[in-house]
Amino acid sequence: MASVLRVQARIGQRALLLTAAAVPLTGWAVHAVTLHKQLAATRRDPLTGLLRRDAYTARARRILARHGDGVAVVLIDQDHFKAVNDTMGHAAGDSVLTATATRLTAWAGSRASVGRLGGDEFAVVLQLPAARLEQRLAQLVRMLHTPVVLDDGRTVDVAASVGAATPRAIGSRDLSLLQRAADAALYDGKHSGRAAIAIAAHTTIPSINGRRAGRPGTAVWGRAA
Repeated sequence: MASVLRVQARIGQRALLLTAAAVPLTGWAVHAVTLHKQLAATRRDPLTGLLRRDAYTARARRILARHGDGVAVVLIDQDHFKAVNDTMGHAAGDSVLTATATRLTAWAGSRASVGRLGGDEFAVVLQLPAARLEQRLAQLVRMLHTPVVLDDGRTVDVAASVGAATPRAIGSRDLSLLQRAADAALYDGKHSGRAAIAIAAHTTIPSINGRRAGRPGTAVWGRAA
């Protein structure tokens, strides 16, 4: 009987030691989960939930490396956004940005890199075959021209300018160069109600603060419905 009690005592001591050791491990696990959530939060724009610039860029480069010429880089700029803020209030402007983010995510799919670059500027990098580029861009334009209904029932007429660039047309898989070309195309087609597709000449357009100057003959697709 005494031997049994000694065995039980030893087992109890070991259990106590294991429990004591598990407490800090559990604490660190909870801490790690919290840090992971905080890190994930810093990768996302708090208003729209889209990737911030750094996270968007990292994912976009992975997509380009993986799919090469079968990729499209698309830049989106909200039209007349300041007027929405000025006439309907900043809450309405936030709703428009959130709606745009939702539409971009739905259009691009879960495997794309969809980011908010700042203000009312967005970017998408996705795998998109050349044969479907025009059709898909026209679809995007229609989506971005669909009025936004606010929580209070008011309706906001919205529009966006869209520019796209592909490695095949530009002759490069460099993300910065593709974005520059897409941005130049976007401003060539600004307020046209169509998506503008960049050509190689867009990579050489002089710009100020990243904005284009000049008009090298952009192709435009997808009149808004």
